[in-house]
Amino acid sequence: MIETERLIIRPWRDEDRADYLATCNTEAVTANLGGPASIEDIDAGLGRIHKSQEDNGFCFWALERKADGAFLGYCGLKVTNLPGTPVEKDVEIGWRLREDAWGQGYATEAAEAVLDWAWGNLDVARIVSFTIPTNLASQRVMERIGMKRRKDLDFTHPNFAPDHQLSVHVAYAADRPRS
Repeated sequence: MIETERLIIRPWRDEDRADYLATCNTEAVTANLGGPASIEDIDAGLGRIHKSQEDNGFCFWALERKADGAFLGYCGLKVTNLPGTPVEKDVEIGWRLREDAWGQGYATEAAEAVLDWAWGNLDVARIVSFTIPTNLASQRVMERIGMKRRKDLDFTHPNFAPDHQLSVHVAYAADRPRS
């Protein structure tokens, strides 16, 4: 669907589920997300991904390495479902890669391609991304793809208690490039 020098960003296949469970639901990968999810939660998440693709024409797509066809995780877009936050109903760009794929530029390469796809295919004024303040690796990817820190969009995540260590989120945004 979207190709870069080293990656294929594509719709999910049935066989991706097992790879996703094995490589992207580990303590390290989910440390900034609340820890590994149950199989039921993973399946519900994959269901939401498929529904997003059906409803919107985009989702958090599967990420495959061209060199060997390895499933690396995902990168893509979704409409946020965060009522009462400044990013409610915005289009979010996000990624999750397996641990052995970190530090090799895959997230940045994929996110740049997805952001380019968004500007060419969606009529939105901005794309947002967010994470917890200590997730510096994701914040660096946001900055590398041209997103700007937006303190006015920071929020307390409604899925966590206000005093939970994962409740505070910092936000970044990329405004639509001028033609």
